[in-house]
Amino acid sequence: MSAAWIPVLGLGVCLLLLLPEPAGSDGAVPIAITCFTRGLDIRKEKADVLCPGGCSLEEFSVFGNIVYASVSSICGAAVHRGVISNSGGPVRIYSLPGRENYSSVVANGIQSQTLSRWSASFTVTKGKSGTQEATGQAVSTARPPTGKRLKKTPEKKTGNKDCKADIAFLIDGSFNIGQRRFNLQKNFVGKVALMLGIGTEGPHVGLVQASEHPKIEFYLKNFTSPKDVLFAIKEVGFRGGNSNTGKALKHTAQKFFTADTGVRRGIPKVVVVFIDGWPSDDIEEAGIVAREFGVNVFIVSVAKPIPEELGMVQDVAFIDKAVCRNNGFFSYHMPNWFGTTKYVKPLVQKLCSHEQMMCSKTCYNSVNIAFLIDGSSSVGDSNFHLMLEFVSNIAKTFEISDIGAKIAAVQFTYDQRTEFSFTDYSTKENVLAVIRNIRYMSGGTATGDAISFTVRNVFGPVRDSPNKNFLVIVTDGQSYDDVRGPAAAAHDAAK
Repeated sequence: MSAAWIPVLGLGVCLLLLLPEPAGSDGAVPIAITCFTRGLDIRKEKADVLCPGGCSLEEFSVFGNIVYASVSSICGAAVHRGVISNSGGPVRIYSLPGRENYSSVVANGIQSQTLSRWSASFTVTKGKSGTQEATGQAVSTARPPTGKRLKKTPEKKTGNKDCKADIAFLIDGSFNIGQRRFNLQKNFVGKVALMLGIGTEGPHVGLVQASEHPKIEFYLKNFTSPKDVLFAIKEVGFRGGNSNTGKALKHTAQKFFTADTGVRRGIPKVVVVFIDGWPSDDIEEAGIVAREFGVNVFIVSVAKPIPEELGMVQDVAFIDKAVCRNNGFFSYHMPNWFGTTKYVKPLVQKLCSHEQMMCSKTCYNSVNIAFLIDGSSSVGDSNFHLMLEFVSNIAKTFEISDIGAKIAAVQFTYDQRTEFSFTDYSTKENVLAVIRNIRYMSGGTATGDAISFTVRNVFGPVRDSPNKNFLVIVTDGQSYDDVRGPAAAAHDAAK
């Protein structure tokens, strides 16, 4: 009897499994599979399969190294392991138990991905050299090959292009929620993910579990098809412990949304925080940290604390303080986890309302910009109005609001006049209307004095603002006074 030695990595232990060849397998006909057949599609402890040639290495989904999560492509794992080349060939697959962590390793042109947990695994060895030919239909998978003989329509991969967002679902895995409600929570999250329209060009989602210590269950890049996402959510296990939601939110903001984990440029970053009852730690500070990392925070609260439990809540108004704006948009409440289907669509509509994603700190919504406009006689009335049009066009590009960008304007000659300050107007429409109606002063040119005036009177009152400060000077010529000194002082004041 021949045997195959397969290394299996455990926590701090390296073992060798002796896997005997199945009796009577010599000369057996392997099962023909596709490039995308996964380990979970082969429901046998041991099986011989035949991988086709010409599979695209970039499209393989492989999780782990040597031991692979069963959601991985068998052929992709075989190429990654070095069992076969891209020309295909026979592969023997062995089912193994699930494990807590699957590592990320580059091998043979394939970058495998990390995965925190999966319920089943497999490993691969080289198949019998004498069983190269296969008969019968290829095993069906979630990603069937296209062709004239294909009867079923391939799964739509692009997703909902009108709802582009990178979303982390931060679920409650504490003892507050318990095993039963935890399963109901996963069911609800699955429905939301399905309705979002996940796909390569649509929303991407990942999952983080908050408990005593946060755990990223899967990243944005791990799954881009609804079927795989739903399966991954189903496989998440209950952890228990305290509901340290604040700790988990900070961890998500700092570790989840990176280029390596699948974040896309120009796409809103969103974390949907589920809280069953109340958090055990400070969620207000965590919300601030998340926004500074460019993340929009949504709070979904379920089953508010009953009167007898209120004494255990550190801050009753924790939801209002965790969201950037207490206007009802960034918070969502459900009375319990039963009959939640009717709440799915309204939540999805919020998550797809990109124009209201004002909670993340970006260049467009986290700045204070003061325009210092030259109103001297050398400018002239017509050129002055061109200046105002220029200022308006810049202001239009920013998200002006009470929580977003702030705009102010000062006109100067030898004297200075504050046209409006940062706190006067909080909507883009009002700011643009005021800019259009600024009256031309006419006079001399003292730019240095105007800089000092603006720093003291316009930026001074917002010294403690979290926004970054910018001063834009629009002038037509040389100043009659010193500019370098006031400009240097302005730089020092901004430090």
